[in-house]
Formats: sequence, C-alpha cells, structure tokens
Amino acid sequence: MTRHADPRVARVVTLFEALTPADVARLGEFYCGDARFKDPFNEVQGLPAIQQVFEHMYRALESPRFVVRDIVAEGDQAFLSWEFRFRFRRFDRDVWQVVRGGTHLVFSADGRVALHRDYWDAAEELYEKLPGVGALMRWLKRRANG
Repeated sequence: MTRHADPRVARVVTLFEALTPADVARLGEFYCGDARFKDPFNEVQGLPAIQQVFEHMYRALESPRFVVRDIVAEGDQAFLSWEFRFRFRRFDRDVWQVVRGGTHLVFSADGRVALHRDYWDAAEELYEKLPGVGALMRWLKRRANG
C-alpha cells in the first residue's frame, strides 16, 4: 500500500495495518481524548472507551489485522477502504474471515483523530459467516431478494 502524502493519514494507516494489543495503550498518540468512534456495534466517546473497543476486538478474535486498500483525503478528512482479516476464537479457528468496509476519519487541529466512523455491512460481512446464524441470514437474504 502506498502511503498517503498527508502525514496524519499516513500515521493512522500505518497504525491500523501494524496494530497489536500493545498499541492499544498508545492510542492517545493517534486519537484525541474526547474522540468519537462509531461502528455497527459501538458508539462511544473518549479515549478510554475507544481503547475498550480495540481491547474487546483482541479478546474476541484471533489474529485480527487491517489491510488498507484505498485512501481518499482532503483537508481534515480521510476515507479508507479496508479488509479486516481475523479468525473466530469460538468457532472454526482454522478459517480466516474477511470483512470489507470503510472508515471516515476527521482530524483535529493537532493532527489526531477526532472522529472515527466505520462503515460495513454486519449482516453480509459477519453474521452470514457465523455457524447457525449464517444459515438463517443467507435464507433471509434469499427470501428478501425474491
């Protein structure tokens, strides 16, 4: 992935692609203390709450990692498209899962993230991959499509 010319964007992309459990404690270098974070499962404000979201990710999933595919940035905003790769800890641990989505970032005056909003389809990208629930979600999708 080619890094972006905007150093704020490049820092965040590097963080996401190399993120480890140890980096969660360092998120204050990248996020404002009162930053907001929203995804299909969470809507939180404040650095401690954002850190909890990432800590939960590492507790619930095995070997999670982001691969940033595309970057669009202008002014104090950026949009990243990505693939999130992981294995479920509770289910078939030999199967790698991939969730595709995007992140809208808004940077504060000091260059840290003030808003982080993730967009991805939880039904298609996650629920359909779960044992039991996945079969139901695929059936519902077929019924909705006629």
